Amino acid sequence: QVQLVESGGGQRQAGGSLRLSCAASGRAFSSYAMGWFRQAPGKERDVVAAITWNRNTYYADSVKGRFTISRDNAKNTVYLQMNSLKPEDTAVYYCAADRTYYSGSDYLERGSDEYDYWGQGTQVTVSS
Repeated sequence: QVQLVESGGGQRQAGGSLRLSCAASGRAFSSYAMGWFRQAPGKERDVVAAITWNRNTYYADSVKGRFTISRDNAKNTVYLQMNSLKPEDTAVYYCAADRTYYSGSDYLERGSDEYDYWGQGTQVTVSS
């Protein structure tokens, strides 16, 4: 069993930055793909970014050029650096772990049900 704990959420004005962290338990972290998802009130949970076990990175069109996903396997942690924040980035952000070695260019098309473990979420609020 893997436990994921997100941190780093908060409130920012538009144009600001936040860095989210997700700490994972267990010894197999380096073999997992990791994703960040977000869910705004009344909307579905959508993928934001993902990083595969071999560090391929993929981003939703809405955050390309603004968000950066990275991982530190020595710390069992995945990060989401969010710059140039917009009010539409307001959501609860979740990290998730996917026990797959797949790393193809269509990785983001994997649905949320493909992920095996989820964190509890952290709130990000961006005001205009």
